[in-house]
Amino acid sequence: MTEDLLNDSYVVTLSCPDRPGIVHAVAGALLLAGCNITDSQQYGSQATGTFFMRVEATTTASQAELHTSLDPVARAFDMQLTLNPAGRRVRTLLMASKSAHCLNDLLFLQRSGTLPIEIPAIVSNHRDLQGLAEFYGIPFHHIPVTPETKVDAEDALRAIMAENDVELTVLARYMQVLSDSLCTELTGKAINIHHSFLPSFKGAKPYHQAHARGVKLIGATAHYVTAALDEGPIIEQEVIRVDHRRTAEQFVQMGRDVEGRTLAQAVQWHAEHRVLLDGNRTVVFN
Repeated sequence: MTEDLLNDSYVVTLSCPDRPGIVHAVAGALLLAGCNITDSQQYGSQATGTFFMRVEATTTASQAELHTSLDPVARAFDMQLTLNPAGRRVRTLLMASKSAHCLNDLLFLQRSGTLPIEIPAIVSNHRDLQGLAEFYGIPFHHIPVTPETKVDAEDALRAIMAENDVELTVLARYMQVLSDSLCTELTGKAINIHHSFLPSFKGAKPYHQAHARGVKLIGATAHYVTAALDEGPIIEQEVIRVDHRRTAEQFVQMGRDVEGRTLAQAVQWHAEHRVLLDGNRTVVFN
């Protein structure tokens, strides 16, 4: 038996109604499949009565054999259970408009091996970022969007997703609102980033608005996309302090930096199967 087989590692994530015996049953099923548990985290939500668990385990068993061992437990406890090879790169579509900072951060981190994602395509409603996509050798798709072409544009986007077996979509400063129907299709599979001033400073130049009001904290929020604009389940947030000495332009640059970090962190946690949905909230096993 090879060392590679001995070191096969999997991630099990699950949620189900909370009741006694869940951890014992899951551990027993993994033991039956010859697994060695290397990490285990769990959480019981008192608000929703839901139990969440993430387990990493090594084994000589195949993924199919693990499913066979876990399926009876999943049925007995009415679980939503997923099983993924640890470290498998998640096929991720990146979407952006004109701002390059978030897109560039994700491309660089993926290329350097920090993010466990594979990027088969980049989609934009403008051509400004085509050169960046070409620099990284990733196919670039220009899909203009107007009120008259929005339906056709989203159909073209769906076709790209299907053709590239996309598992995750990241709106890396993509400045178009997705339709309610597309948001529903992408539930739990699309991440957006925006500044954390909402709802106070909406519209154009939010950092300039914040500077004019003398804010002391600026930050960013990464969340799952829902039909409710910018109100989806939050995955990660970060804030940094500012003061009167900072110019509006410095606010913008600092905001870009924190947006890039926050989005990259959310994408990494999602790709590592650390984020589970709990209604309009998330459980993040970080």
